[in-house]
Amino acid sequence: MDNFFSDLMVQAGAYYSELVVFLPRLVLALVAFFLLWILANRSKKLVTEKLRNRTDDSLLAMFMGQITKIVIVLFAFLVGLKIIGLADIAAGLITGASVSAIVIGFAFKDIAENFLAGIILAFNRPFRVGDTVELDSIVGKVVSLEMRTTHMKSFDGKDIYIPNANIIKKPVVNYTIDGFLRQDFVIGLDYSDDPEKAIELLSTTMDTIKGPLKENKSTNIFISNLGTSTIDVTIQYWLDTFDASLSSAKIKTTAIRQCLANLEQAGFYLPGDIIELKKYQGEAAT
Repeated sequence: MDNFFSDLMVQAGAYYSELVVFLPRLVLALVAFFLLWILANRSKKLVTEKLRNRTDDSLLAMFMGQITKIVIVLFAFLVGLKIIGLADIAAGLITGASVSAIVIGFAFKDIAENFLAGIILAFNRPFRVGDTVELDSIVGKVVSLEMRTTHMKSFDGKDIYIPNANIIKKPVVNYTIDGFLRQDFVIGLDYSDDPEKAIELLSTTMDTIKGPLKENKSTNIFISNLGTSTIDVTIQYWLDTFDASLSSAKIKTTAIRQCLANLEQAGFYLPGDIIELKKYQGEAAT
């Protein structure tokens, strides 16, 4: 019995000695990891700001900032293992990276695919933060490009996260990347009215409305269709999407309201759809 307690005390003493040696390393490893974590966050912010100022591309700047943080955090993890005394494990992680990459690639195929797609989107830049785009049949404004998804805000207030791989496989429609957005609306004139005079009046009216471009992209007005009861006139105009003070919905509402008011004031008749009823003798109306 005495030998048992003696062996137990010896073993406990050995564990205590190892603990005394291990604890300082653990504390040092945690401190190093914490400092590198702070460095990672600051580096992410610095890289994002520098790239944003130099390239004027928030999307690329944000994505490269995230990549910088991930690299530093992985380095901090390996440094922590080495300080603790697990250098063999750290070396094994590095030397076995290629094998691990293959295994992880099969296990997390979708994640890896979306990550690589994110890199392609960051450098190819088919859209920027704030652009109005149509991605995977969804229309909205781009909020950010994440490691795996692209964050969009739809016009009804929904936050939508689309996998990056889906975006590079399908067409991307960007409505605002060049700074110009065309809108249009149709007004139906009566066949007894003079369409040329109506077009001249509509052109004068559009020139008085604030918002549509007057020089670079002038308003275009033309007869687009001969309907059953109306001569359809289409009014096309362009907006500057870089001007954040403009509201496309308000401009279109103002344009339609003012055009209709001026036409009615000038004596133009704006008919609705005409439904023709025929009644034959002895038969019901059709």
